[in-house]
Amino acid sequence: METVTHHGRTTAYRRHDRGGDEAPILFVHGSGGSSGVWKAQTRLADRRPVIALDLSGHGDSDDVDAEPGYETLSAYVDDVVAVARETDARVLCGNSLGGAVVLTLLLDRDPDLDLSGAVLAGTGAKLAVLDDLLRWLRTDFERAIEFLHGPDRLFHDPDERLVTVSREMLHEAGRAVTHRDFRTCHEFDVRGRLDDVAVPTLAVVGEHDALTPPWYHESLAESIPDAEWTTVPDAAHLAMLERPEAFNEALSAFLERTATH
Repeated sequence: METVTHHGRTTAYRRHDRGGDEAPILFVHGSGGSSGVWKAQTRLADRRPVIALDLSGHGDSDDVDAEPGYETLSAYVDDVVAVARETDARVLCGNSLGGAVVLTLLLDRDPDLDLSGAVLAGTGAKLAVLDDLLRWLRTDFERAIEFLHGPDRLFHDPDERLVTVSREMLHEAGRAVTHRDFRTCHEFDVRGRLDDVAVPTLAVVGEHDALTPPWYHESLAESIPDAEWTTVPDAAHLAMLERPEAFNEALSAFLERTATH
């Protein structure tokens, strides 16, 4: 792990670089996750540096004292900006809450990152969370984890190894941080502002994603000026883990197109 210090805390990230000369891409995980959710995307490092960070309070990064909602979202944006500057990342890819972080950065910050593209994976312009799930995250963490691993939520048809990895990741993040993440998602809503996104954008979603369904991504593509959307077959919310080859193919095709802009 490498680290960068900013705003009085340290953010950890992993860099995979096999000598590719294309612009680096920075991956941002979702609620209760960590950089490990992007382990299959390291296969893209032959052509470009691949960087994946741990948001504050996740993985190996210091936590931050922030209220759920915009305060937490702003802290997570600070994490991404710090790592992007440190690594010269030109493309940002965010999953779920990570997509909200990327959209907030694009809409509310002018960080002089010279970005060439954004990928919004399993996310939306509004990320409402079921009241029951928010309550379980506060009072019955195990029940919340069981719910998230129900049919077509995090996964469509995973092997048991993936489910085990996913459960371990949520337990590592812990109840308090995961609840903060989902509360932050619940308050996120930029539906009226998407026409201000100024970089080419790909919205990509698992075909069976019941948490952030395909129509969320179709709506993103319709509202962002230079955007497209696609689905990953036989996958749900964590398509990058469940069907990594198809996810990487969609991502690579988009990156090739943006490189010619």
